[in-house]
Amino acid sequence: MINVLVVGGGAREHALSWALARSDRLGELFCAPGNAGTAGLATNLPIAADAVDELVNVAAERAIGLVVVGPEAPLAEGLVDRLAARGIRAFGPTAGAARIEASKAWAKGLLQARGVATARAELAGTLAEARSHLDRFSYPVVLKADGLAGGKGVTIVRTRAEADAQLDNLFVARTLGGAADCVLIEEFLSGRELSVLAFSDGERLALLPPARDYKSLGDGDRGPNTGGMGGYSAPELASPELLAQVQTDIMAPVVAAMAAAGHPFVGVLYAGLMLTPDGPRVLEFNCRFGDPEAQVLLPLLDGDLLAGLEAVADRRLEPRALHWRSERTCGVVLASGGYPGPFTTGHPIAGLAEAAADALVFHGGTARQGDGTVVTAGGRVVTVVGRGADLVTARSRAYAGARKVQFDGRHFRTDLAADASAHADPSARPA
Repeated sequence: MINVLVVGGGAREHALSWALARSDRLGELFCAPGNAGTAGLATNLPIAADAVDELVNVAAERAIGLVVVGPEAPLAEGLVDRLAARGIRAFGPTAGAARIEASKAWAKGLLQARGVATARAELAGTLAEARSHLDRFSYPVVLKADGLAGGKGVTIVRTRAEADAQLDNLFVARTLGGAADCVLIEEFLSGRELSVLAFSDGERLALLPPARDYKSLGDGDRGPNTGGMGGYSAPELASPELLAQVQTDIMAPVVAAMAAAGHPFVGVLYAGLMLTPDGPRVLEFNCRFGDPEAQVLLPLLDGDLLAGLEAVADRRLEPRALHWRSERTCGVVLASGGYPGPFTTGHPIAGLAEAAADALVFHGGTARQGDGTVVTAGGRVVTVVGRGADLVTARSRAYAGARKVQFDGRHFRTDLAADASAHADPSARPA
């Protein structure tokens, strides 16, 4: 039996806790800081996900055999390195390997050096340099903060006036602080987006089922970028041939390059791709499970997640030992009013049990009050995941569950997987 600590407090960490709790090898399960959902599976610890010193100490005190790190910030800050120095195993990359997400410029340089297909880009360290680079791009253009920006570091600008205004925000108003000390000016790519995640032990790779997520706040991909408003598994456009190409031409070269650079990637490597007419191109890499991808992919695992994560951490991954169900999933994120801008919290949430009767409900920004009432405590409050033999069924169950959950200001996209499910079944209509 092994004690496990899950670091983080969102829906991704609830999904990880849910999957880990199904393992016969699990001893005690802890989550730091957790939420109202993880409290039903684990012992929540009041420690922030980026409080590295406290996390290392509690892992030693609680005889933790494996630390599973959810968010990117503690990875970039060296939590895995610090745990290793204390002889504590962790699932997640070192700070050096986490640069694949923590520095967009570093990742772009690695891709270019290895000839991995990605968008053309120029790096700017000053406002004047950024404006000079803009003259060499046609619009729309993508502006990316180099550092971690909580999902708010990417902006698509469609005119020079929009570009100048956003560059002023980044370099003068400092709206993203030090994350935008350097900014990438990047070619805009057109096509369909795809998320491909893979377990990596620094040498071997095992792809998870592909997924599609939705970053824009509103239907039709309108509105500001968010941390993710939902997604679904196994888009039809992700053929076995395409996934083989992604593994051979993108994932494997990146893993090999990182190992050669002395920073082997151990954990789950997330490639955000654009499927262009010229083939797949890398938009970004993340150094951890995506959110909402984790919520729609982990329910498909046919086996013991804990054993799989241990194999990765011990650098003995057996790709053929991981099996995934053929069913489909669709996840709908319910957000607080005002998100991704300012929002209020503390609103009671009703209908959680009713939604869970025919769907999975993964808590994100939730908390439990002293009287047992579950209230909102963040921007993305819950993810409701429907499962089914086909996408039409999974989508229907997800939206049926989403409508049962009620709280003040609740909003969600109504078009997740609409095109894909309508293609599978002409009678399907957006929810």
